[in-house]
Amino acid sequence: MKTFCGRANPTTGALDWVEESEEYDYHQEIARSCYADMLHDKDRNEKYYRGIRAAVERVKARGEQAVVLDIGTGTGLLSMMAVSAGADYCYAVEVFRPMAEAAVCIVERNGFSNKIKVINKHSTEVTVGLGGDMETRANILITELFDTELIGEGALPSYEHAHLHLMQEGCEAVPHRATVYAQLVQADQLWSWAQLQPIEVTGFKLLPPPAVRRCAGAPSVCDIQLSQVPPESFTPLSPLCTIMEFSKPVSSTPQSHSCRFVAQASGQAQVVLSWWDIDMDPKGTIVCTLAPRWTYDNPRCYPWRDHWMQSVYFLPAEERVMEGDECSLTVSHDDYSLWFSLQQISEKEAVVSRPYCTCQAHLVWTRPRFGELNDTQRTDCYVRALRSVLKADSVCLGVSDGSLLPIFAHLLGANKVYSLESSGLSKQIIEQVGAIAVSVLMGEPYFSTSLLPWHSLFFWYSRTALARLLRPDAVILPQCGILYIVAVEFQDLWRIRAPCGTCQGFDVRPMDKMIQQSLDFRESREAEPHALWEYPCRALTPPYPVMTFDFTQLVPEDHVLCRSGLCHGVVLWMEYQLTDHVTVSTGLMGPVTEQGTCHWSPHRKQGVYFSPSPWDSPGDSRAALSYSLTFEPSVGDIRMDFCSTSTL
Repeated sequence: MKTFCGRANPTTGALDWVEESEEYDYHQEIARSCYADMLHDKDRNEKYYRGIRAAVERVKARGEQAVVLDIGTGTGLLSMMAVSAGADYCYAVEVFRPMAEAAVCIVERNGFSNKIKVINKHSTEVTVGLGGDMETRANILITELFDTELIGEGALPSYEHAHLHLMQEGCEAVPHRATVYAQLVQADQLWSWAQLQPIEVTGFKLLPPPAVRRCAGAPSVCDIQLSQVPPESFTPLSPLCTIMEFSKPVSSTPQSHSCRFVAQASGQAQVVLSWWDIDMDPKGTIVCTLAPRWTYDNPRCYPWRDHWMQSVYFLPAEERVMEGDECSLTVSHDDYSLWFSLQQISEKEAVVSRPYCTCQAHLVWTRPRFGELNDTQRTDCYVRALRSVLKADSVCLGVSDGSLLPIFAHLLGANKVYSLESSGLSKQIIEQVGAIAVSVLMGEPYFSTSLLPWHSLFFWYSRTALARLLRPDAVILPQCGILYIVAVEFQDLWRIRAPCGTCQGFDVRPMDKMIQQSLDFRESREAEPHALWEYPCRALTPPYPVMTFDFTQLVPEDHVLCRSGLCHGVVLWMEYQLTDHVTVSTGLMGPVTEQGTCHWSPHRKQGVYFSPSPWDSPGDSRAALSYSLTFEPSVGDIRMDFCSTSTL
């Protein structure tokens, strides 16, 4: 069955009515899930297997049958590990129906159907007893309910319910214990993602409004690949603290935990870096850690993974700390999230409630957007471009969301300045401008609905719609947008799309097939947004401009822009030519080195098209992938099609 769905087009701004299959949502969920990444996580899988073997052995040593409850079984991998380790029976619980169906296929393919029962329910709905989902309570609990923040997937209430209603007294648990670590640091680059900083423009110092300066900011965790944040970019103010532990009995009651320390350096306390370990056994001899690469004595031993990363938390306000100060770092949590606060020991301890945004800015701007607005080099590019085109009688109209360009134009001496954003105020602004001829139409461009680089072409569509308001000699800034492409070899990111085949000796090909079917449903023809500064890659070709969008002209109505080339997987981004001499890139921030090293913008995500299957490039044109890149003005989207080719 298919239905018509209204979807906002981020490029054209129109409401597009599209025919969607009722299965579209779950196909998208599967295609963009982390299941393959988890199966490729050798370190995680090996540690779980060792922990499960040890738990089964402990139960057997007590003369008991080993009955396992596996909550969030996914592919059924951990359940198959348990049965292979000697468990007598396993109840595998999975709430996501397509995943539960895949688990049934995988369990059957590996010959475990007589010892593993897949239950397609949430664990809190599972029943025990005669006629129930489970004949008896289990004595081994296996779970993988963790996210980067540890508890963000509802691990605490799930554990609490399981121990109360589904598990035997004194049961074994894999993992047995979780430990959360935290370190207080001064990290100016990271802090620029949290608060708007003062900005210098032609002798004027723009200060954030008082409401923004006093705001505690967004409370949610910022999960990143902390290994890509070099240690020299921050100053540790505290030692690495063991801030919190979770083990039996588990409670979902909101709690706070504090760690006292002596400041080891002076600086501005701004950010808490955090990660966790899980001990797979009671003695803590089998440990899976999320510590970043730079904590390893041998960085080559670091196990890359993307389904778990590290956490960055921003304090409600930065605070000066002096070396030798006695401080207390406090973490609080509810069912799903953590937040931190800092106090001097000399201060009276206070109960810290969950921070929330009171200035609205943190609800409108993403953290990378804060970083973009705080980027002084980027600001200088826009100021130089505006200074070169503004005159005393200039009437300016800014088209971008939450942009500072209108303020810059005012400070640089423009006669009148208007700002148009994609909100309910747009009509009101247009009515104000309607009787005035605009001499400078300006944009970064940035729009809150943009996910992929070319979504900001909404500026071009807006420019076309506003044509009647522009003077014949009006300046359009930027003049044009250039779409760049480069073929890359990812160091690790390729794993999220690579088939698994077998995992720890178990055949998981039904999972590969399910993911591929969902990719073929649509996702394989669509780009994925990735912040590539977190994912190292090596350029295999020079960056190549493939399309130019001339903003001084209207959007064309009846033709398609198309280019063809050779590559094996590509990254796309936009570069905006503000004036003849000033450009701003949303992708590569400098030339590619001779070794192919790329340095990407930390503010915007790039569009990644993965080739249908990875292959080795010989470094010449004898074998490659042919692609067709298309921009359709009526749709406002970039589309790419791959096909294999070879030349002699």
